[in-house]
Amino acid sequence: MGARAIFASCAALFLLASCGEQESGPIIASAIGGAPERLNPNLRSLDTPSALLLENAAQGLVRFDAAGQLEPGLAQSWIVSDDGLRYTFRLARVTWEDGSRVTAEQVVQRLRAASSRASRNPLKNLLGAIDEIVAMTDDVLEISLKAPRPAILQLLAQPEMAVLRANQGTGPYRADMQGGLVLLRQPDGLDEEEQDNALHPVQLRGEKAGVAIARFAAQDSDFVTGGTMGDLPLLRVARVATGTQRFDPANGLFGLAFERLEGPWSSPAARQALSMAIDRGSLATRLQVPEFRPRATLVPDGIDELPQPASPAWAGAPIEQRRTFARQSLAGLDSGARLRVRVAVPQGPGYRLILAHLSRDWRAIGVETIAVAPDAPADLRLIDAIAPATLATWYLRRFSCEISPVCDGAVDTILADARATPNIAERSTLLANADRQLTDAAFYLPLGSPIRWSLVSQRLNGFRPNAFARHPLSELIDR
Repeated sequence: MGARAIFASCAALFLLASCGEQESGPIIASAIGGAPERLNPNLRSLDTPSALLLENAAQGLVRFDAAGQLEPGLAQSWIVSDDGLRYTFRLARVTWEDGSRVTAEQVVQRLRAASSRASRNPLKNLLGAIDEIVAMTDDVLEISLKAPRPAILQLLAQPEMAVLRANQGTGPYRADMQGGLVLLRQPDGLDEEEQDNALHPVQLRGEKAGVAIARFAAQDSDFVTGGTMGDLPLLRVARVATGTQRFDPANGLFGLAFERLEGPWSSPAARQALSMAIDRGSLATRLQVPEFRPRATLVPDGIDELPQPASPAWAGAPIEQRRTFARQSLAGLDSGARLRVRVAVPQGPGYRLILAHLSRDWRAIGVETIAVAPDAPADLRLIDAIAPATLATWYLRRFSCEISPVCDGAVDTILADARATPNIAERSTLLANADRQLTDAAFYLPLGSPIRWSLVSQRLNGFRPNAFARHPLSELIDR
């Protein structure tokens, strides 16, 4: 008996779902990674399965819809003050699993915990613009900012900002651990459309990419999500219909960060030489992912607070001209030894493909690439991360001295000034200065935008690619 039939029998005990009708049966979903766990993101980082579980079995004040747009979560409505410094949220009538009401004070305590000194929440560094969070009444809370931050709502929609009590959330699903992880729609407060969706419980697995792809190819699952560049070659050779392969137009960091500045790589000119030698256009052609956008800048285009990201002086030159200049720059170091760079990339055939591409490009300028284990000491380490909000500071603070082993204290000072100023124009100028200094320092060698892919069966007509690669399970079927 296949996994769908087994799960349908189990789900029938809860929702009387039909075992024989695929369209009304459970959604079988695979998230690439480990087994999904109900984790506190202030204590442990979330992989894709655990993040997917958290954003569906818990929620923040707001959440993302299928298209990556904001919609109400715990908050039924919110008002932003004219100066952009105060966000006032009115809570919906939401209950915990024991039936007690969610109060504004409970939400306030949870949000404060995310940015506390002891928190390990990955968004903590971006919450510094919050001045105060207070409960006004049992149903109303207010977040005050030191300076306007329109993207604060995008941060609040991330699973890391879900509101938990004793590791339990408020839906829109509830998790049932019997017979594996089963997500069932919350029965309270559903409108007519949501009642229709309540016919579709979800079985969520966390598993390796190869297993998830094979299961989907055998029509034993409806949905695979969390695919990255590391797994892309497995997708390419799989016998799945092209129309089921969906790529997100994701924004974030996909490139190499210096972990140490030793020997020749202590020179900004040498680091720039490595960056200018990379043929990003050739890489895009090789990958054949339309949503992959090669770039030579740290910050992508399209961010309001930094409309013109700093571009290296060599960015517009042809690749051969750049490589000639790179060879000349490296020759001027007069090191006398063969140049080598140690590079660490995560496990996965796609990441090895990236490493092979870089090795070819750097060989052309006389640099030998040494592959090292993902956790081994390295000169360069691959970063593959989705931006949680359209914030320039997410890109820039990734290379602050608080986070990165290679940094510039002067840039940190600029970022601190940018955080403190209430003047939007002054903030943009400061961020542009920080961006320019980091670009000239070449602590990071950009390749392009992150690659995120999913496999989506025909029945999941509600799936929408989006920049945050967030796909709420409650909206996979659009009735």
